[in-house]
Amino acid sequence: MKDFLKYMFATVCGIVLVSILSMLFFLFSLIGIAVSGGDTAKLEKHSVYKINLQGVLSEQVSSDPMAELFARASKREVPPKVGLDDLLRNIRIAKNDKHIDGIYLEGGTLAAGFASREELRRALLDFKESGKFIVAYADSYTQGNYWLASVADKVCLNNSGTLSWCGLSANLMFYSRALEKLGVEMQVVKVGTFKSAVEPYILTKMSDANRLQMNVMLEDMWQAVTSQVSESRGISIEELNRLADMNMMFQPETTLVEAGLVDTLIYKQDVKQIMIDMTGSEDFKYVSHADMLAQKDNTKSSKNKVAVIYAEGEITDESGDGIVGKKMVKLIDKMAKKDDVKAVVLRVNSPGGSAYASEQIWHALSLLKQKKPLVVSMGDYAASGGYYISCVADSIFAEPTTLTGSIGIFGLIPSVAGLTDKVGIDFDGVGTNRLSLTESNMIQKGMNPEERELMQGHVNRGYELFVSRCAEGRNMTTEQIKQIAEGRVWSGTRAMQIGLVDAFGNVEDAVKAAAQLADLEKYEVIDAEDAKNGFLDMLMEMYGLDDSDQELLRTYKTLKNMLDGHYLQARLPYEIEIK
Repeated sequence: MKDFLKYMFATVCGIVLVSILSMLFFLFSLIGIAVSGGDTAKLEKHSVYKINLQGVLSEQVSSDPMAELFARASKREVPPKVGLDDLLRNIRIAKNDKHIDGIYLEGGTLAAGFASREELRRALLDFKESGKFIVAYADSYTQGNYWLASVADKVCLNNSGTLSWCGLSANLMFYSRALEKLGVEMQVVKVGTFKSAVEPYILTKMSDANRLQMNVMLEDMWQAVTSQVSESRGISIEELNRLADMNMMFQPETTLVEAGLVDTLIYKQDVKQIMIDMTGSEDFKYVSHADMLAQKDNTKSSKNKVAVIYAEGEITDESGDGIVGKKMVKLIDKMAKKDDVKAVVLRVNSPGGSAYASEQIWHALSLLKQKKPLVVSMGDYAASGGYYISCVADSIFAEPTTLTGSIGIFGLIPSVAGLTDKVGIDFDGVGTNRLSLTESNMIQKGMNPEERELMQGHVNRGYELFVSRCAEGRNMTTEQIKQIAEGRVWSGTRAMQIGLVDAFGNVEDAVKAAAQLADLEKYEVIDAEDAKNGFLDMLMEMYGLDDSDQELLRTYKTLKNMLDGHYLQARLPYEIEIK
């Protein structure tokens, strides 16, 4: 027994020791990653900033060491992600750095929204104002990447490459017949003729209203694309449309050169000679995206801050990968209380989501606005719930290709009565009051007229609240809002015309406007997330804790000093995939 106890004691101690050592190794690894990330790669003369148009473009990309470690351990390939904020920053630095001669855009399959590409395109045009060059090359161009690459001084394509130029399209999938076969009925309660998120579940094709709004949106976006390509390539809009009618993906490569869409057909190896000619040096150096991120931004620090809050993804109540209402409210409140934050920019890239969470975020923003200026910058989407949280701002910036509006609410409740009848399942129950079983009956048996009326009233009240928030924020009457609401989605171009947005511009334009409203001549732009307490917030979020856990908070601060979801939805009609 004594030997057994000694063995057990040694085993337990060994396990504890290994656990501690593993944790220490992990922590030192994180510190090593953080320290190595701070190294600055020195730029040499005749450098060219190389941008790979590959992966997924997001508003922000934050480093996740744990995810990287797990990916490496499992030999799993992580899809590359690129932050739009990082690209815009790097292009601005490259424009002003004397060592950078130009930018090289290497084509790929970059997944990005139209407004994000438009912001990136504008930044590249601004870069050219410095007199520096841009060269683009791709084995094959997607239509969106060609739109982006058309800003280049020289657009190159592989000798056997392709270029997509065929106009925009949107294709929807409808599930109603499949649901009918399964015996599932999707019960719809909504407000808004154009609120078409429910159509795939109850129809077999687009309604006339939805077809109208889709056509108008696509025409507006295509007009923006063709006008910009026309200006960059010197091809008339009429000619660009004629070429699109031919679907250039299937035309001979030489036709692309003859039409003026590309300048030359070359192999990838030949790009080097073009760079030598453009830089005037055989010793030119490519600078990677990571190396550019390591360059110091010469923006001077200031006691006055303009904080940017990024709101990207679907709006949920308490959990999710997008805009989590509870967390967003907490962050907004924190920015409202920080004395050094003199103005706030809310960057919205969201199709909407929970109506309840949208209202909570709206309220937090309205309280912040009482203390300091609030400006919204819209990305690819700021629709439905995304517009709900935007309308309170002092000023709203968007891109012509931003999709916004969709002021409407719907409820979608499935009835499985047909399915359960097919498989022989029955339901029965009791309640203390007449409507005690309402929620379960809606799903199990389907809504009766009284229940539908109750649900419709609930949705109507949500819609009236949404409309009133928009009317108050935009200094319009509720009737004026209702004339442009009905769940209709608008392009940024149309939104400007009807008063839903104030100006065209990107995040930097919104920041300048916010600083002006706060009467700031000198200021520093900060990411609101970076203004958190760093490791503390990571631990608090990891273990589901908040500021009420005072004991943990005090313990951490001592150590730090030593070391110095909802069923009502206000969202875009569907995930619009435009090609």
